[in-house]
Amino acid sequence: MKSKENKIPLTKKYSKLLFMLLSIVIGLLIGAIALSLAGYNPLEAYKLMLEGVFKRPKNIGWTIVNAIPIIFTGLGVAFAFKTGLFNIGAEGQYIVGTMVAFIVGYTLHLPPVIHVIVILIIGIIAGALYGAIAGFLKAKFGIHEVISTIMLNWIAFYLNNMVANYSKFKAPNSMSTHEVQETAKITLLQNAKGLPKTIDNLFKAPIHFGIILAIITAIVLWYILKKTNLGYELKAVGFNQDAAMYGGIDVNKKLTLSMAISGAVCALGGITQVLGYRYTISALSSMENFGFDGLAVSLLANNNPIGCIVTGLFFGGLKYSGANVQRVLHAPTEMINIIMGTIILFTAIPLMFRIIKSKFKKKGGK
Repeated sequence: MKSKENKIPLTKKYSKLLFMLLSIVIGLLIGAIALSLAGYNPLEAYKLMLEGVFKRPKNIGWTIVNAIPIIFTGLGVAFAFKTGLFNIGAEGQYIVGTMVAFIVGYTLHLPPVIHVIVILIIGIIAGALYGAIAGFLKAKFGIHEVISTIMLNWIAFYLNNMVANYSKFKAPNSMSTHEVQETAKITLLQNAKGLPKTIDNLFKAPIHFGIILAIITAIVLWYILKKTNLGYELKAVGFNQDAAMYGGIDVNKKLTLSMAISGAVCALGGITQVLGYRYTISALSSMENFGFDGLAVSLLANNNPIGCIVTGLFFGGLKYSGANVQRVLHAPTEMINIIMGTIILFTAIPLMFRIIKSKFKKKGGK
């Protein structure tokens, strides 16, 4: 009897992993059909995508660089999901992180390590406060977080453009700002001398401290959710607010706190992007979609913080290698979006069935 009981959770875990892999395979198959219908050889396209990631160490480096911001936004979205909240505001929280990182990184003059720590602290607080707005609105007035976070995304978008166009920040004859101070940059080993050739080639891409911070953040979030009273209370609120309230949990406080943590993590994606790779911010003509890509990363990882590292790298590889397909085959970038969209569609199918099943149960109960 014990062996059977122990097998049940393992079977569930393996089934989730298998379904994730199946979703990826189906996405690649539908992508192949789309490529064939558009007149491109899918085998050649996928070969170019693999080469785009693995042919040179530098390509792996660029895959990591592309993955870092969507790992952070994926972690933020996953944390909110685990606590019963749907954070569509990852994009806005990411933008807040970029703005704060630039302003503090450009205006303050501090020693190297201290400068970075100060930027991280201020940026995390800003992201947490921005995320907490949506949590507070839901807790106090019952405004759904999807509505409030979508509006907050646009507020952040236009604030970014205001900052980027501010005369003291804007670089001459450019749509971008000046760069942050050298003491604020967190790029690792770029242009270093005396490194082995393979490592030197890997760091031809601007890999930065953000990847280390992303791994640490994933472990911390996993620990909070799995091993702490706070994690238990946050998940209890997400599972059933009435039951959590009956059990003595301050539901309103936990809703706000959950969105604050989610916002802080998403902001980290923007902070590390500015300090490690871009060094500037630009006036945006449209959303960059790091937040929405993070949503895809979270769904594919089944909202598991550790899984977000893997799925983030996978999507980072897809996005970077897609440029290789476009350059060689002249295939439109939409082909990669079709593959990514199909993967997410099939990943979301179990969730859709659970929602339908729960609705039928409610009707049956009535």
